[in-house]
Parts: sequence; C-alpha cells; structure tokens
Amino acid sequence: MYIKEICLEGFKSYATRTVVPGFDPYFNAITGLNGSGKSNILDSICFVLGITNLQQVRASNLQELVYKQGQAGITKATVSVVFDNSDRSRSPLGYQDCPEITVTRQIVVGGRNKYLINGHLAQPSRVQNLFHSVQLNVNNPHFLIMQGRITKVLNMKPPEILSMLEEAAGTRMYETKKEAALKTLEKKQSKVDEIDKLLDQEILPALEKLRKERMQYMQWANGNAELDRLKRFCIAYEFVQAEKIRDSAVSGVEQVKTKIADIEDSHKRMQVEIQEMETQVSNLTAEKEASMGGEVKVLSENVDALSRELVKQASVLKNQEDTLKSEKENAAKIVRGIEDLKQSVEERASAVKRAEDGAADLKQRVEELSKNLEECEREYQGVLAGKSSGSEEKCLEDQLADAKVAVGSAETELKQLNTKITHCEKDLKEKTNELISKHEEAVSVENELNVRRKDVENIKMALESLTYKEGQMEALQKERALELGMVKVKGVVAKLIKVKDSSTMTALEVAAGGKLFNVVVDTENTGKLLLQNGDLRRRVTIIPLNKIQSHTVPLRVQKEASRLVGKENAELALSLVGYDEELKSAMEYVFGSTFVCKRIDAAKEILVFCSISGKIIFLKLTSKHKV
Repeated sequence: MYIKEICLEGFKSYATRTVVPGFDPYFNAITGLNGSGKSNILDSICFVLGITNLQQVRASNLQELVYKQGQAGITKATVSVVFDNSDRSRSPLGYQDCPEITVTRQIVVGGRNKYLINGHLAQPSRVQNLFHSVQLNVNNPHFLIMQGRITKVLNMKPPEILSMLEEAAGTRMYETKKEAALKTLEKKQSKVDEIDKLLDQEILPALEKLRKERMQYMQWANGNAELDRLKRFCIAYEFVQAEKIRDSAVSGVEQVKTKIADIEDSHKRMQVEIQEMETQVSNLTAEKEASMGGEVKVLSENVDALSRELVKQASVLKNQEDTLKSEKENAAKIVRGIEDLKQSVEERASAVKRAEDGAADLKQRVEELSKNLEECEREYQGVLAGKSSGSEEKCLEDQLADAKVAVGSAETELKQLNTKITHCEKDLKEKTNELISKHEEAVSVENELNVRRKDVENIKMALESLTYKEGQMEALQKERALELGMVKVKGVVAKLIKVKDSSTMTALEVAAGGKLFNVVVDTENTGKLLLQNGDLRRRVTIIPLNKIQSHTVPLRVQKEASRLVGKENAELALSLVGYDEELKSAMEYVFGSTFVCKRIDAAKEILVFCSISGKIIFLKLTSKHKV
C-alpha cells in the first residue's frame, strides 16, 4: 500500500482544492521554490496519519492548520490521501477487497475534527488501527527523520535502536495495546473490588435483614392462619353444641307438654269425681234428714267413700311426686345443656322450688285427710258403740270444702306450670334465633376468610413473578436522581425529531451521520455538569443551544436548486424533519447544510451549480435511492 494521490483544500497555504497526483510506489521527492508549500504537503500527510505532536507540522494548535486560521472566509481544512491497495498481501485488515483506500481528515474552526474512510465517518482509533496494521505510526519519534537528525540516529544506543526496529516491524503497536489493556484491567479490577466492598458492606447485610423480615412475616402469617383455623373450629363446636342443646330442649318441651296433657286429664277426672262426691253428699244429707235410722249406714258409706277418696288422693299425690321427679330431671338436663342461660335456669329452679312447696302442701293435706279418716273411723266406732253424732269435730260438708280447696290449689299449681312452660318456649325461641344469627355470622366470617386467603395467594404470586436483580434498585435510584438533576437536558437528536416522509429516513440518517447521537442541552454549563456528573458510559458530543452556530444553505441557493431540478427532486434535509421551535438552531446545525435528492443526476446538477458559482458552499448530496 502506497500513496497514490493527495487532495488538499483549505490546508495551510492551499486555499483552494489542490490535487497532487503521480506518486511513485518507492521513492518521491518534492522540489520547488522557497514558500511554494513543499513542507505543507508532508505536513498534510502527517495530519492525515493522525500526528499528535503538532510541533512536527510547525503548528501550536489545529486551528493554525486552516488557511490563514479561518480569517479569509475559509473555516475548515480538508486533506484526503488516496492509497493504492492493489497488493492484497500488504493490505490492512478488513480492506483486502478495496483497490483504493481514501482516508480523509477534516477540521473546522472551533475545534471539530472528523475522519472518513472511503467516504464513511470513522473513529480516530479505527484510523490509527488501519495505519498500525501496515506499520505506519506517525507518532513514532523516528517516523520522520528531519534535517540534522541523521547523525543522532547513527549515534543511537542499543535500546533506542531496538525501539526503532520495533516501530518499523509493527510490534510496538501491540506493546502499546498491551499496556493500555493492562491499565484497563487495573481500572476494572479496582471497580470490581469497589463493587465487592459495596456488596459486603451494604447489599448483603440489607439482603440478610430482608430475609429475616421475610421469615418473621411468614411466621406471623402462619400464626394468623392457624388462629383463623382454630376460631373456625371453635365456632363449629359451639354450633354443634347449640344444636344439641336445642334438640334436647325441644324434646324436654314435648315431654312437659305430654305431662301437662296428662295432668289436665287427671284434673278433669278429679272434677268429675268431685261432682259425683257432691251428688253423694247431697243424697246423704237428704237421707240423713229423712231418717236418722239409717245414720249408721250412711256413715259407713261415707267412711267407704272417704277411704276410696283417700286412696285416690294418695295415687294423685304419687303421680304428682313422679311428675315432680321427672320435672327435676328435665330441669337438671336443661341446666347441664344451657350453661349460658343462667337466668332462665334460676327461674326454672324457682318454679321447681314452688312445685316442691306445693307437693309439701299436698303431703300435709294427705296427712290431714288421714287424720280426718281416723277421726271418721273413731266416730264410726263411737256410733257403733252408741255414741251420738254431736261429738264429731268436722262434718262431711267441711271435708268436702277441704277437698275443694285442695283441687283449687292443684289448679293453681297447673297454671303455674303452664306459665313456666310458656317462658321456657320463649327462651327456646330466643336462643334458637341467637343460634341462627351466630351461624350466619360464622358463614360470613368464613367467606371473608376465603377472600383474604385468595388476596394473600394473589399477592404471593405477584411477588414471585417480580424479576428482581441485585443492585437494580440502587441503579434506578441513581438514574432517577441524575434525571431530576438534569431537567435541562433536551435529549439525543435522533429522539427529538420526527421524520415527515418515511421514504427519506435512510437519506436523513446518512446525511446527519454521527450527529444523530449528539446530546442537546440548553447551555454550556448544563453540558459541563452532564459530562462531570452524568456517569456517561461512552463519549458523547454536546450541542448547547445558546452557543451552537448553525450553517444553513442560503435561500438563494435553495431557490436556484429548486429551479434547476424541481422542488420535489431536491429538498433541504431540515424541511423533511419535524422538531420543537426551541431546537431550531440545533436542527439547523445538523440538517441545515444538506440537500436530499431523489436522483443522482439531480445531485450532480446541484453540485455543478455550486462549483460554478463564485460562492464556496459545502453541501452533502444524498440520494434516497442510491446512497
């Protein structure tokens, strides 16, 4: 690979486009008068090769390489070196299929610097790698041997000669890359150590704390679930017990009703017997009044009737005692079954007590009747012995009155028992309603518990579906803090525009080039803060709206281009994109100096017009159909 042609434009003394062709593959010499620009050609070659020591090209900064430092209307310098790449054995890596390689470097007054390889933008590192692969390192101190340095080369020491040989052989490039890689490894290792330290001191303890809290939460949740389960068991047990109590109470009420019916039947029989006794008493009285001769017979009959009545009363007393005993047993069952109804139990106990008192009265009456019977027997014996009836303590009417009193007390006791049964039925209804309400409450609590369980399961599923990465929260917080601090950053150019016609997207992308990824800010101070505190992971170009100088195609040139090829065949790239009005200067800087043409011939006509006119206008001509 050797130099075939050099094209200079705006570089040092070459104000206009100057092409230097006809280079020999092996040896070349540049001759001419003093001040004719011989050294500037060598400086242009070093400029393209990427020299960093500007003293070698007799300049202190890049702006001095522009013709008259940009004061003559020329604001940029461009140098293109065309290399013959026909010998593929010595071609750079990746360019074996290119017969020619054109490397262009351009600088603009103000500091902008860019490289192009075969017309495409390229990073400086890529250009350096291209030259290093063919053993071209312009920054090698021995690359240029100027006048007066031959003696110094001859007097070099072995290490210096070795260094020169390494540069000539191209191995120095790999040593440099090795050193840079080692430095990068050291930086990365320090970053890894810092990350490990952060993990050990902050993240891992926080994770351990979260694990403990999660364990405690699980224990709490399990305890709540167990508590709910036990509550449900208790409610179910209470419900079953209440149903048993209700069934037993219902059976007890039925038994009491049966006994009441029996008592009512016995009461009716006793009333019938009392009527019969009253009839007999009236008959006896009539007979006694009719004839006193049959007094003994009447008394004997009375004694027999009283004895029979005594037997009946004794049987009634026994039945009532049995009834009392069964009622006591039923009361005991109700007391055992319904512990929470203490008040009703006390009322029943009082009723039982009253029944016992009534039974005691009945016993007393039986004893009185027994005494009466004994007195009647004594009277009967006295009559038999010839005693008069005037010695009787009580007559039959008094005894009948006493029997009526006993029947009245029995009726009273029956009414009391009926009242007691009515109260018991009311209590039973109240307790049944309370039991039903408790059952409904238990059903509602169980439904609510099922809903809560479903909510807990949904929350658990949502937590399990979350993809959490260690350090993600810290990174998001850091990014959020950065975004809050940089509210004046507008964004990347590519995200601030809206293409009006989708068919021009490729042309606009080629026309804008690397500027699509420039970051637009409001002022240069915001740009400085972004570079210092933005934690940017790659190099970016900042476009401050208050400092950027836009270069748009003059309106006259636009009109003339529309006249030559038609307005629909050549449009300014700026007119093909939409943007906010506050971004106008930045958009003019990116798209203002570019025409987008539909055909290649239209682009050539506009290029010819611009070259013929007296004005020097730099246009990027892009065809949508053939880029």
